Amino acid sequence: MITMDLLKKYDTAFFEKDLSVFSIFLEKRQICQFLKYYELLIEKNKVMNLTAITEYEEVIKKHFVDSLSIASCIDLSKYFTLIDVGTGAGFPGIPLKIAFPNLKITLLDSLKKRVDFLNEVIEQLELTEIEAVHGRAEDFAKPDKLRETYDICVSRAVANLATLSEYCIPFVKVGGVFGPYKSEKVTEELEIGKKAVNLLGCRLVSRKDFLLPNSDINRTIVLFQKEKETPKKFPRKAGLPSKEPLH
Repeated sequence: MITMDLLKKYDTAFFEKDLSVFSIFLEKRQICQFLKYYELLIEKNKVMNLTAITEYEEVIKKHFVDSLSIASCIDLSKYFTLIDVGTGAGFPGIPLKIAFPNLKITLLDSLKKRVDFLNEVIEQLELTEIEAVHGRAEDFAKPDKLRETYDICVSRAVANLATLSEYCIPFVKVGGVFGPYKSEKVTEELEIGKKAVNLLGCRLVSRKDFLLPNSDINRTIVLFQKEKETPKKFPRKAGLPSKEPLH
């Protein structure tokens, strides 16, 4: 159960100030959901490797605020279906769900222990219309699974753009958007990954470079729009997108 007692334990003023930069204004219950998420993350991190970032203010800035920064590029106030590929400890999918309850979200991760943790978070935070799925992107992007069923695909995975595109773009329906979270070093990735993105059915529509609020942390959000169906041969079988990126 989410209680308001958490508000007495933590200073959240800087969190709310940061989010206001993106025109995100949370209710007290939503702030408590973030605080509960933080506590669950830190507790579970003692027994499994979920994050190297554990200090309260750093988790807020580098995980929560960062996850929500895409709201400066996409109007998330509408009803959208969204998949977070390679979600790990739930970033950016769970912060997006807390801040935008209208989103219907799928969290996809290949490690069952992480998916078990995500299911615990979903239950403890009393979130609805969100599911955690255990599996590889290469398998779930098949026609009889989740292929081309989402309005938005996001990922904070560290894979290069050519590889990440092959994992993610097949999930996006025609007219939808693929939005990877990147650093300011994305320029070279964009050049190398241009052919892959086009081959998979997308085109670049925007790029936004910025600093996370009240920090010197560089972030780039790149948006690609899906213009045509992804050829059926993609994604290739497990392992190939990372070993032999399209270019």
